[in-house]
Amino acid sequence: MGVPAFFRWLSRKYPSIIVNCVEEKPKECSGVKIPVDASKPNPNDVEFDNLYLDMNGIIHPCTHPEDKPAPKNEDEMMVAIFEYIDRLFNIVRPRRLLYMAIDGVAPRAKMNQQRSRRFRASKEGMEAAVEKQRVKEEILAKGGFLPPEEIKERFDSNCITPGTEFMDNLAKCLRYYIADRLNNDPGWKNLTVILSDASAPGEGEHKIMDYIRRQRAQPNHDPNTHHCLCGADADLIMLGLATHEPNFTIIREEFKPNKPKPCGLCNQFGHEVKDCEGLPREKKGKHDELADSLPCAEGEFIFLRLSVLREYLERELTMASLPFTFDVERSIDDWVFMCFFVGNDFLPHLPSLEIREGAIDRLVNIYKNVVHKTGGYLTESGYVNLQRVQMIMLAVGEVEDSIFKKRKDDEDSFRRRQKEKRKRMKRDQPSFSPGGILTPHALGSRNSPGSQVAHNPRQAAYEMRMQNNSSPSVSPNASFTSDGSPSPRGGSKRKAEDSDSEPEPEDNVRLWEAGWKQRYYKNKFDVDAADEKFRRKVVQSYVEGLCWVLRYYYQGCASWKWYYPFHYAPFASDFEGIADMASDFEKGTKPFKPLEQLMGVFPAASGNFLPPSWRKLMSDPDSSIIDFYPEDFAVDLNGKKYAWQGVALLPFVDERRLRAALEEVYPDLTPEETRRNSLGGDVLFVGKHHPLHDFLLELYKTGSTESVDVPPELCHGIQGKFSLDEEAILPDQIVCSPVPMLRDLTQNAAISINFKDPQFAEDYIFKAIMLPGARKPAPVLKPGDWEKSSNGRQWKPQLGFNRDRRPVHLDPAAFRALGHVMPRGSGTGVYSNAAPPPATYQGNLYRPLLRGQAQIPKLMSNMRPQDSWRGPPPLFQQQRFDRGVGAEPLLPWNRMLQTPNVAFQPNQYQMLAGPGGYAPRRDDRGGRQGYPREGRKYPLPPPSGRYSWN
Repeated sequence: MGVPAFFRWLSRKYPSIIVNCVEEKPKECSGVKIPVDASKPNPNDVEFDNLYLDMNGIIHPCTHPEDKPAPKNEDEMMVAIFEYIDRLFNIVRPRRLLYMAIDGVAPRAKMNQQRSRRFRASKEGMEAAVEKQRVKEEILAKGGFLPPEEIKERFDSNCITPGTEFMDNLAKCLRYYIADRLNNDPGWKNLTVILSDASAPGEGEHKIMDYIRRQRAQPNHDPNTHHCLCGADADLIMLGLATHEPNFTIIREEFKPNKPKPCGLCNQFGHEVKDCEGLPREKKGKHDELADSLPCAEGEFIFLRLSVLREYLERELTMASLPFTFDVERSIDDWVFMCFFVGNDFLPHLPSLEIREGAIDRLVNIYKNVVHKTGGYLTESGYVNLQRVQMIMLAVGEVEDSIFKKRKDDEDSFRRRQKEKRKRMKRDQPSFSPGGILTPHALGSRNSPGSQVAHNPRQAAYEMRMQNNSSPSVSPNASFTSDGSPSPRGGSKRKAEDSDSEPEPEDNVRLWEAGWKQRYYKNKFDVDAADEKFRRKVVQSYVEGLCWVLRYYYQGCASWKWYYPFHYAPFASDFEGIADMASDFEKGTKPFKPLEQLMGVFPAASGNFLPPSWRKLMSDPDSSIIDFYPEDFAVDLNGKKYAWQGVALLPFVDERRLRAALEEVYPDLTPEETRRNSLGGDVLFVGKHHPLHDFLLELYKTGSTESVDVPPELCHGIQGKFSLDEEAILPDQIVCSPVPMLRDLTQNAAISINFKDPQFAEDYIFKAIMLPGARKPAPVLKPGDWEKSSNGRQWKPQLGFNRDRRPVHLDPAAFRALGHVMPRGSGTGVYSNAAPPPATYQGNLYRPLLRGQAQIPKLMSNMRPQDSWRGPPPLFQQQRFDRGVGAEPLLPWNRMLQTPNVAFQPNQYQMLAGPGGYAPRRDDRGGRQGYPREGRKYPLPPPSGRYSWN
């Protein structure tokens, strides 16, 4: 499913799941940057145990960002990745585990999507380069200005794929980074770090889920562990729900559509390459001292609280008079399964189900109506009951025709509104816009290099008026372009639109007209709709896909070689008789090797990442697999408007033919390429203060060649197997920096070792249940939250993780100060002209005068008394607080004053109860365990009529 569409739908329907992150920024003192001390309590009023990083969501924006200039070379990219991880770490501040997972070799079902993305990226990159060169030549021919191109290493984002030298170097850099932080950062002091690089097979987020599943099945697992997963993919929400862990939070960068992007030619913002005019860059600051500063603000992070989403789903899915016992965990699993029908990374969405049209709500309503007939739930621990799914799908099929007709009506209505809007805009705008010296400028930019000075204002005004004539005259003083045509100094006439509507892509299927099913199969599959055998094959493959995806989310990869062999999905009404279809998968399948996956997903244009003899198979006309690498391919818009939304019609790779062709070139691999082509595993790191440090050091001293069980009492309950690492980081050995701009670690105390998750039989089933001993977080939603209104007032969600956190309030003096700077005319903002409470200000309305200050009443003699020096009513209801009872409230300002210069104490994270002596976390009511509190270090605000402090 589309990430923006699903996230937009989710945040609108369940708004209380989102919490803005409080981020403590590094400070500067005398030009020295002071890093954030992550060992201190989390400013977000929550303590996380484990932080999991889906690294590909970090690597891509750091190596080729969309909203700022890209790094100049690979070294700068690595530093940007380190800084991004630091920023996330300082926000979350995990106390037990940091798990960093990079995408390894993916299952075949995912490789098809990867192949489509990489072929698209290559095609769009070549088209963009051609367009950029064309625009550049036009600008230079007209005498325009373009800055000299910076010398950059050409970066092909396709190299972010397992098996490339870039990914191998990234793994080395991350090993160095982890060792550096374990040695020097107090927040990492007692942390266990696991790195799963690109050599370990599996997608990053699924390696994380596999780790959580296997640890949950161990007797030492703490069922109240608070997990935090970083990533922007929509499927992370489904994966988090699938764990059935009560405390699961997702952190992601806040999605902001239409972010400004710099022009690829002049590096300025506000236009694209095709609209670039080659104008000189405006000076930033008096002496251009802000030239290197980024014009865009740093992205903000938000938390998605899955515990609150579980509350919403429990209220939405609760059904009365069921013929079986209601189980909220099973119903959430069914909800996750139904979301697969609107699209995922492995299957195309059904034609009748679009998330922007409320497809998930439609499925939930049908589910609640049909579940009384099904006699049970659709899924159980990742396995699907196809007979019950058939009932849901056929119910959707009954309304498919009306869905297609309504979609057409909505599209026609939208086009009509857009057409009327364009007409209104054309009618209201002037026939020409002033240019040259009369061009409107932003305040303060009149003296910029691009602005012009009026030497003859009368002549300039005359030329502007003449622009509207049919045969405009040209001033003798008018400037000319390089081709001899007059330059539009005086003004440019607005271009009339060629038509009132944009051309729409041709739609041969016409789902809103009778006969849509026949046309769909004829156009998309090139078969007749009466071909029942073929339709049955498509449905069989789709049903297998649904079973595979659910198993993948709940149990792990059921088959590394299965994939959906079509570009399009069947209709819901075709799901008749699926209860008899088999959904078993071949056992014992193995993943591709890294270089084999590169051959399966790369276009020929990215063949430089492969050995020469392998690369030749992608470009040699006599190659036996040359048909896998078309230079051009069709993109079917499939009812969409933009090419990136369409379906790339690429041929599917035949695994047997590919392996047969590679057998001839395998002997050509060098030892280094053979190493990169092998599959690896995870590596665990700890620092010298960790209880596991001495245990690992003893293993290396004994030189044991056998795998050793992880002692869970030394590692927060983590279990698995240790084996010695040939390239280990060891104490008292120098850790060389792979990035020239960073120093070597000459006094290293960190240690690393190979780590393997607990192993289970292939037919073992991980139970999708909430574990015994798990405590649900305190409820967040109130009765009015679900109805979205209470007593006619707009409902307000809980802000932050702590429901008892007192909001910050301003005293009367602060409100009076705001009165100087906030606009007062509109009367609609937060600080409006609404009358204050009578007791807000007592005595004189005006401030006491300072020495030498002018008489304020004389300056404001025409102002009514009720309009002067007034602040707004309080934003929140102030809670009454008795200073004589209990502790002080933990307000933001005295929270920052707490525990100054207190060193990190290991016993801060020891509990009096609980398995394995786990680190304490914030309690359910906002109090902190393990952190000392000190009294307030400044006097309380003076009492007033608005705030009652006593």
